[in-house]
Amino acid sequence: MADRSSIFDMIGPIMIGPSSSHTGGVARIGRAARHLFGRQPEEVVITFFNSFARTYEGHGSDKAVIAGLLDMEPDDERLKNSLALSREAGMNFQMKAVTNASAMHPNTVKILMKAEGQEMWVRGVSRGGGIIGIVEIDGFKCNFSAAAPTLLVTAHDIHGSVAFISSVVAHDECNIATMTVNRRGKADIAKLVFELDSGIRPLTLDYLRSLNWISDVTYLELREDAAAG
Repeated sequence: MADRSSIFDMIGPIMIGPSSSHTGGVARIGRAARHLFGRQPEEVVITFFNSFARTYEGHGSDKAVIAGLLDMEPDDERLKNSLALSREAGMNFQMKAVTNASAMHPNTVKILMKAEGQEMWVRGVSRGGGIIGIVEIDGFKCNFSAAAPTLLVTAHDIHGSVAFISSVVAHDECNIATMTVNRRGKADIAKLVFELDSGIRPLTLDYLRSLNWISDVTYLELREDAAAG
């Protein structure tokens, strides 16, 4: 995979501070989680691990993750008031801290979201400079940054499924930058994650959703005004 790093990865994102990893990165994780869930959650349980667990209040990680769940970008001035704004929006939240999860990245947050009888949990890490990784969704391991157009497909692990979906994406003239596949067991449910060099057409997404062996298709294309401008 080509190196996508730039000078902005070193100096960090345009954001409300104080920390690119503990504030800017956490806001991005929260926003990615919301878009993966597909709606604003009604109930949220946020668990901070390791370094985050010790510093999340002082560095504003609690406000940042809630801001992201409200679909705010890291440089949104409302981030500082996100805890109060979440209550106004009808989103209740609970914060937890775990300091001794030695197997996890030092800057890890897990977000459990519930709404309308549905729930999803997402685990993300903040790698510094505002760069994030989404590393687990509902028990499926993955590894994507949410910085590029990303296609997530949950499907039955049938013979040829990965090649078929890759072919559909290729026929949409989308180049696959990275791909990860994780399954619960042989011939069981699998989650496929494709990071793309360009966007994918709604018609292609509708076609994938129409296939009876595919149970869920999620498309993530998060654009930040500051980055785009």
